[in-house]
Amino acid sequence: MSRKYKFRDDKKLYFVTFTCTNWIDIFIRNEYKNIVLESIKYCQRQKDLEVYGYCIMTSHLHLIVGTKGNPLSNIMRDLKRHSSEMIHKELNNNKSESRREWLLAMFGAAGKKTNKFQLWQPESHPIELSTALIAQQKLDYIHYNPVEAGFVLKPEDWLYSSAIDYNGGKGILEIIQFKPVIM
Repeated sequence: MSRKYKFRDDKKLYFVTFTCTNWIDIFIRNEYKNIVLESIKYCQRQKDLEVYGYCIMTSHLHLIVGTKGNPLSNIMRDLKRHSSEMIHKELNNNKSESRREWLLAMFGAAGKKTNKFQLWQPESHPIELSTALIAQQKLDYIHYNPVEAGFVLKPEDWLYSSAIDYNGGKGILEIIQFKPVIM
């Protein structure tokens, strides 16, 4: 892994992306998105995770995160591991999933070297948000992802995003808002 993509200072905020192996669109189903949300909530309650922004897309998710104490690298590792295990369990138990066998085969083949189900690509490419302007740019990028994909007309209309929180509403996850930068 490159030195460029590491959590070097746990006092800073980071932009991270978790991408499904082969960009598989598993998050077209709410039950899988909800597993990720519950995993994030657990990390917020039990592992000192602070969430400033998020968006779950069909094949990946973006987060702006910080920590109150535990190393971010450990939190992100645990978040990926737990969400992967729970989605694997859900796939094994969900006989009504039309793509069940294909998804299990694809994620199984991706983890062939380790004999494990591999939902996530190994890297998350944390990018340190060194200025308020960079943080705002990443937050805007996250929130406009579903608009750019053609899923919604306005960012705050995407249920699985913090955009609603930044537009006066209440989203699914507890987030910490940072002050917007006027550009």
